[in-house]
Amino acid sequence: MKFCLIVDDSDVIRKVAAKIVEEMGHIPIEAATAEDALERCMSSMPDLILLDWHLPTMSAMNFLASLKKIKAEVVPEVLYCVTEADPIDLRSAFRAGIGDFVLKPFDRNTLEPKISRLLEVVEAYANA
Repeated sequence: MKFCLIVDDSDVIRKVAAKIVEEMGHIPIEAATAEDALERCMSSMPDLILLDWHLPTMSAMNFLASLKKIKAEVVPEVLYCVTEADPIDLRSAFRAGIGDFVLKPFDRNTLEPKISRLLEVVEAYANA
């Protein structure tokens, strides 16, 4: 089982994502703010982070920069959750370290394959 941190200010998005993650056999952890998510990462780094592109008090880019400063054995993969696929924003996000992105609103059919692929990357790094 892998730990998946879901960072989104929307209760609905967090609950939908958490249900999908849990049904995939992984452990969902929820955070409504970037600050809460960073605190959780400092205490125990998750394997995967589902990151909302628009957080109320900290940009996703600042979150990613702060995440890189946390010393941990696990380097999480990041799935960037966006409402539109703006090429400039996505390019910046990939440069900042995301592994993939998904458009919101998402469902099981769109989210599950992306989570599975990114967790395979985590597993490959762990076994290297």
